[in-house]
Amino acid sequence: MSHTPHELHEEFPEHAEKLTELKTTDAHFARLADEYHEINRAVHRAETNVEPMDDLAETEMRKKRAHLKDEIYAMLTKV
Repeated sequence: MSHTPHELHEEFPEHAEKLTELKTTDAHFARLADEYHEINRAVHRAETNVEPMDDLAETEMRKKRAHLKDEIYAMLTKV
C-alpha cells in the first residue's frame, strides 16, 4: 500500500493536538476533515492511475481539496 500524501496531520503538524480536539468536539470541523480525507484519497488514486480520470475532473478535485484545506486551516488558527 502506498503512502497518501497531503494528509492533514502532515500538512499541519504544528496543530496536531488541535486537529484531534476539533475532530472530536466540533461536528462541522469533523465533517470538513472527513470530506478532505475522502477527496485527498480520490486525488491520490487519480494521480497514481489506480482510478484514472480526465484532467478537468482531477483539477476540480484538487481545487476542492485546496478550498477544504483553507477552511480547515482557518478553523485551526482561529483565536
